[in-house]
Amino acid sequence: MNPSDISQIRSFNRTVAEGIGALSDHFLGRGRPMGESRLLWEIGADGADLRVLRERLGLDSGYLSRTLASLERQALIAVDVRPDDRRVRRARLTDAGRVEREELERLSDAVAGAMLKPLSEAQRRRLIVAMSEVQRLLQPSLTRFTIEDPASDDARWCIGQYFDELAARFESGFDPSISLSADADELTVPNGALIVARLHGAAIGCVALKYHGKAPAELKRMWVSASARGMGVGRRLLEEAEMHARESGATAVRLETNKALKEAIELYRRSGYNEVDPFSTEPYADHWFEKPLR
Repeated sequence: MNPSDISQIRSFNRTVAEGIGALSDHFLGRGRPMGESRLLWEIGADGADLRVLRERLGLDSGYLSRTLASLERQALIAVDVRPDDRRVRRARLTDAGRVEREELERLSDAVAGAMLKPLSEAQRRRLIVAMSEVQRLLQPSLTRFTIEDPASDDARWCIGQYFDELAARFESGFDPSISLSADADELTVPNGALIVARLHGAAIGCVALKYHGKAPAELKRMWVSASARGMGVGRRLLEEAEMHARESGATAVRLETNKALKEAIELYRRSGYNEVDPFSTEPYADHWFEKPLR
């Protein structure tokens, strides 16, 4: 990476941290650090499961526990088990916590207003457009990739979205019952893997692998949410899949795809996949690709 680029990003980070008052233990003048205030805001009016908070904010369990304990001592939150699933712990705001959150909203608006006040209208427009672009460009660095249980809610939701998109885009629709299988037991180690991409804890994409020892691994069920396209999630899902295939002992990755999925075909070609003769009887396939793994 270019050292001047790294220096510019660090300078930007320092400017933003100073501008929003992140360096003070009395963030927004409320007598607590920014982390506690942010967690109070994320819990929100409806409360939130601790697992969701941890994933959404990228916090380790120890830090989250300490921060929640501090907010409990301040009588701003309460942590209980969920009535419908006693294995799940959930944080909710107390009456004092709701009042404090409203005050944080007011003060945060004031900080944002103070940033805009010295600027002309044209400068404000430039800043808002630039901030929007920076936020989108930073999202890839916040995207996380994990091996997922194919039977989990997020996994089943991703596969459902994938099926729905194929049904809408294929000329003849899509019936998963006649497509080549990629069932839960085939996508569980040692038979395979399902990788889910998440942004702020929410699933935004997936890709599956079926392992065959040293023979080529099969890549299946690749999908990226429309809201996340253009962020490089598809390319990174491919890289994650190739890494896990390589670790399983596979010498190559194979996939088949439909002619309607033009963006996916372009991605495969850019990523080093070469079109080969048909190697499967997938009824919806028009193209077959393979990439050797070094």
